[in-house]
Amino acid sequence: MMATFLSGPACEAETPKNVVVMAKSLDDLITLDPAEAFEFSGTEIVANLYDRLFQANPQKPEEPIPDLVESWSISEDGLRYEFTLKEGRVFRDGRPLLSDDAVFSIKRAIILNKTPAFILSQLGLSEQNIDERVRVLSDLRFVFEVDKNYSPSLILNILSATITSVLDKQTVLQHSEEGDLGQKWLRANSAGSGPFQVSRWNVGEYVVLDSNPGHPNFSKRIGKIIIRDIREPATQRLMLIRKDIDIARDLTPDQIIALSDEAGVALWSRSQARIFYISLNQKNSILADPKVQKAIRFAIDYEGIVRHLLPGRAEVHQSFLPEGFLGSLNENPFAFDVAQARKLLDEAGHKKGFVVRVDVRSDTLALQVAQAIQTSLAQVGITLEIRPADGKQVLTRYRARRHDMYLGYWGPDYMDPHSNAAAFVRNLNNSDGANDRTLAWRNNWDIPQLSRLTDAATLIRDPSARAAAYTELQRIVQNDSPFIVLFQERALVAARDYLKGLEIGLTSDQIRYENIMK
Repeated sequence: MMATFLSGPACEAETPKNVVVMAKSLDDLITLDPAEAFEFSGTEIVANLYDRLFQANPQKPEEPIPDLVESWSISEDGLRYEFTLKEGRVFRDGRPLLSDDAVFSIKRAIILNKTPAFILSQLGLSEQNIDERVRVLSDLRFVFEVDKNYSPSLILNILSATITSVLDKQTVLQHSEEGDLGQKWLRANSAGSGPFQVSRWNVGEYVVLDSNPGHPNFSKRIGKIIIRDIREPATQRLMLIRKDIDIARDLTPDQIIALSDEAGVALWSRSQARIFYISLNQKNSILADPKVQKAIRFAIDYEGIVRHLLPGRAEVHQSFLPEGFLGSLNENPFAFDVAQARKLLDEAGHKKGFVVRVDVRSDTLALQVAQAIQTSLAQVGITLEIRPADGKQVLTRYRARRHDMYLGYWGPDYMDPHSNAAAFVRNLNNSDGANDRTLAWRNNWDIPQLSRLTDAATLIRDPSARAAAYTELQRIVQNDSPFIVLFQERALVAARDYLKGLEIGLTSDQIRYENIMK
């Protein structure tokens, strides 16, 4: 049976009752290791493989929801957190999940020091002090020490991030090769206590997840989730109509409209925290000019792109904190203004314009947005050369600071405003050897003073005062930075109407599969 519905889209076969088949572009899927996964597809899948100490709380983001944690206490000076885990949580083989596993998982992330490690290292954790700062007290109790008296909501939200997923220490170490702490093995396998485990990953084809009967939210109705790597939205739509898949995740707005009268298909939309943005590498002297940056802001037809390309899929949003986050700024000061853009370019000494390249993922919507921006920039004299590539290639180039302009998506790593602020407005070390390789770092935006303001906001305990600090940071980025935030996304999902329970949250790690039923 598996061969039938894992073959090509030309083969019509209704999916089995205990199997859910979902079509989704996995072009950004690099690894399933929680210490390394930092892409949308990876963090979504990892969230369904592992449990974490806390879960995000979209209704009240300053109060994360305990998951593995039963209780906790904070020292008077705010530097020491003591956590007690719930009893009875087990890994796939039945071994109990203990504080030693939680401590190992945090230490491992710091030692490996992969891209998302800054989420933890920003709290003063390092390979040199991690044994002292994070340590076991008993089977179900451990200590987590930080370097400053941060807002507690920041700490608890960080402990809901994908990188803090709790791994089975014993299993991981059994698969360690040459001291890599299981990194090679975990790229395509899992060692968690979550509702699913990895059964098989064929790169470029599919990921198969088996349900975990030992999980509290285990569903007896669904035995497998199969995520098909289908990158063409038109193919996803055809497969959904033919019942070769149960869920289509990447349909364009016009395809969603075309499905509205299709019998047996249900459609829904959910707000997400993912934002579309453009970034300008400050190594490019032209793009480093504030007048050029502002000219580009006025040379984009935000409303036109949403109206024609992204109806129901996005809303104009020009600040780095999405709606739903503490301190989000819901002001959109820029609109398409050719005369103003030309005036600014003239003042910057570029009356005849210039040529610049933009890197973008080669998915349909991203390319359409890039082409629309290319058209509007041409009206002010800027020639935009679009350089599309596979998501992994684009991200690799971007992370190596080898771009001029980048057009892409960004989603927060946890539900605290510092998640995005740390990415967009924090770069204390602009050298190539920096540990914290934030978005500001990727774009060579050297901002020690603004970085200190960003860090200061993490120490504010009063929610309203903290919100005000992040609002001010957003205004700075809106008006004088290499970042041009364009839109906030909405997820458009199409599924067979017998399918229920897919949870689409604000962030990719809030997309959950365990309540799906047919």
